[in-house]
Amino acid sequence: MSPKEELAVIGKPLPKVDAWEKVAGDTRFADDLFLPRMAYAKILRSCHPHALIKRIETSRARALPGVYAVITGADFPPVKFGIMPTSQDEEVLCTEKVRFVGDPVAAVAAVDEETAERATELIDVEYEVLPTIMSIEQALAQEKVRIHEYGDGPNIHKAVSLEFGDVEEAFRQAHLVREDVFYFEGNTHLPMEQHAAVARWGPDGKLTLWSSTQTPHYVHRAMAKVLGLPMSHVRVIATPNGGGFGGKSDPFSHEMVVARFAQLTGRPVKCTLTREEVFYCHRGRHPVLMWVKTGVTKTGEILGMHFRSWLDGGAYGSYGVASTYYTGVLQTSTYKVPVYKFEGMRVFTNKPPCGPKRGHGTPQPRYALECHLDKIAADLGLDPVELRRRQLVDEFSMTANHLTITTCGLGECIDKVVEASGWRDKFRKLPPGRGVGFAASAYITGAGLPIYWNKMPHSGVIVKIDRGGGVTVFCGSTDIGQGSDSVLAYVVAEVLGIAPEDIRVVTGDTDLTPVDLGSYSSRVTIMTGNAAKEAAEKLQGLLFDAAAKKLDVPPSALEARARRIFVRDDPDKGMSFPDAAQLAEAAYGTLAAAGSYTPPMRGGKFKGSGVGPTPAYSYSACVVEVAVDPETGEVRPVEIWIAHDVGRAINPLLVEGQVEGSIYMGLGEALMEEQVFRKGLHKIPSMLEYKSPTTLETPEIRTVLVETLDPEGPFGAKESGQGPLLPVIPAIANAVYDAVGVRVDEVPITPEKVLKGLDLRAQGKEPRVGPERVPAARFPEPIRVPLPGEDSTLEAQATIYRRAIHRREGPRS
Repeated sequence: MSPKEELAVIGKPLPKVDAWEKVAGDTRFADDLFLPRMAYAKILRSCHPHALIKRIETSRARALPGVYAVITGADFPPVKFGIMPTSQDEEVLCTEKVRFVGDPVAAVAAVDEETAERATELIDVEYEVLPTIMSIEQALAQEKVRIHEYGDGPNIHKAVSLEFGDVEEAFRQAHLVREDVFYFEGNTHLPMEQHAAVARWGPDGKLTLWSSTQTPHYVHRAMAKVLGLPMSHVRVIATPNGGGFGGKSDPFSHEMVVARFAQLTGRPVKCTLTREEVFYCHRGRHPVLMWVKTGVTKTGEILGMHFRSWLDGGAYGSYGVASTYYTGVLQTSTYKVPVYKFEGMRVFTNKPPCGPKRGHGTPQPRYALECHLDKIAADLGLDPVELRRRQLVDEFSMTANHLTITTCGLGECIDKVVEASGWRDKFRKLPPGRGVGFAASAYITGAGLPIYWNKMPHSGVIVKIDRGGGVTVFCGSTDIGQGSDSVLAYVVAEVLGIAPEDIRVVTGDTDLTPVDLGSYSSRVTIMTGNAAKEAAEKLQGLLFDAAAKKLDVPPSALEARARRIFVRDDPDKGMSFPDAAQLAEAAYGTLAAAGSYTPPMRGGKFKGSGVGPTPAYSYSACVVEVAVDPETGEVRPVEIWIAHDVGRAINPLLVEGQVEGSIYMGLGEALMEEQVFRKGLHKIPSMLEYKSPTTLETPEIRTVLVETLDPEGPFGAKESGQGPLLPVIPAIANAVYDAVGVRVDEVPITPEKVLKGLDLRAQGKEPRVGPERVPAARFPEPIRVPLPGEDSTLEAQATIYRRAIHRREGPRS
């Protein structure tokens, strides 16, 4: 259907001449340039957390002067979308049912935002209200009321059970078996920039979308699917991004809405979400209830562990299947856990959908595990640092759940923060109200598998050299403030021997750049960096070959540095980079090369093994000193020491910024941030009321970078953007216990909870605040997976990998 026919359907004429804005003074053409005026879109969202849609009446909104078009779900093909192929459960605009307050129902495009907003208020929606499910317990108890008709049970999105070795036998052999229950409240990303998108429908019948997104490739896929267009007719450009932290990793309704309006009106259409709408889009940290049981020897050696998690996923799937697995898979990547069992369950509730927030699915179990280990250390009378230090994972090893460890600098990280913080002089020795806490962690450096499983590269880069020596790098990655554009320039500059400022970087454009899967899971440095390095090395080979012929030396004798290519043993004998580029172009034609990166295939051969494998794990250790006011319960972090195994810091200043940004975010989650609801409504959907730290609440941070030169990373680099968040929250909780003897087994650790614990202690009761029980939910029969040592094939693979690493790079000194 043409735009004219579509407009006729909704009863609006095609734009007349006054739909075009005359841009006076434009000298590019003989006549003044005419451009179509921008239209602005607003979305009507559900006011009920759970209801059937009986009727939508839009005539009053259409009649409002200044309104160009009004659309509902009926104006889209009956196609659902979602980021994960297993959870295609979202509609652009709901057609039959709404599942949380904020679910999109209809949309208006108008001459300005105010008119569009007024028009949404004129849309009449008749609802049949349904019972509301607002907690994990309610979701599991209610079988008749279902939020979705798919999943692993009534209101159960995903249920998993994996067992690696005989956990019960390990418990029988243990000197001490301890079990604990923890709760981690959900919270949101709070980026400074709200979500926004602009769409334009071109005269060639092609769509261009500019969006504040972390994943232009996946938005590209979803847009083509929902609009019924070939992917070759859709262009997605990721704009400079004012913060994401995982909250802009999904495809969103407002992106589809502006695209449809652009088709219908022939105008560019823009939609900027309000701050309140950003809270409804959410995709933030899951609320997670956790139970952990561990058996240890007298000296604290872990013999076996059983971990359970229940996730409140909100109204839609999002990344939830992966999130569920992530609450269980990385427990074995930090400490030696010989046998391990994990059971996880994600439920649907009538809240905004949860998804990936910095550390995706791992801060919650890390908080539980590190507090749990502190309690074990106290039971055994051991220093909590020493308990951990003696059982770190080995380098170039395989865990019980078949994760391959490459380099591990955690031991050095621990030693650095223990020394810098004066741990041995402070732990259990500070005056009342002051305490120190410790925690450690591991995190992935990019996911080992793509969201849509295939054998294609995860990242591609094209590097072009022009005749003047200018270098341009093309990559589909997105800089969301973490400095990934800079990393591309640094890597290419290092290989070609020029300065980063000599390089132009073009990113995040599905028409112009090769595919990169997006800025998530701390994947960009290792994946785009390796792809860029490969492309630059190909060009370096051409430059060296051409220069070698001119200089009458073998290419192996050359070096590239300081914008020159010269003989390594005779630096005066050489030429400028532009001269070498001209020689190479004359010899080989246009200078351009492509590089790509696909992570090594790792993980076991069992269902669920796709979550957890990574090219390399980063490691962090953290000590926090706090002051706790026994009168008010206020917890004030005094100083934080953190050491992070970054592999190699390509730009140490950027790495320190990422580490300290993670710490800042961890502080908020530990002490104040929470996404809470009352009668189906978000209690605090604004930056005025949602509590987040400012610089006044941020203590002195001492950052130490540990370099282990991982063989998988470009120049040895690993991730730094997410892993450092993980140990901060449990370190604060452990410090509170050291300060006042109160265990707060749920976050955020608010003053009210501290005071409650102090009251319990004064009454002679256990000074603990947190969940007392877990749901009586039945997990599926576990998939029992042989331990690597029990399977000769897997053991052989681990040995081969170990040898290959040492053969290629040599052992670390």
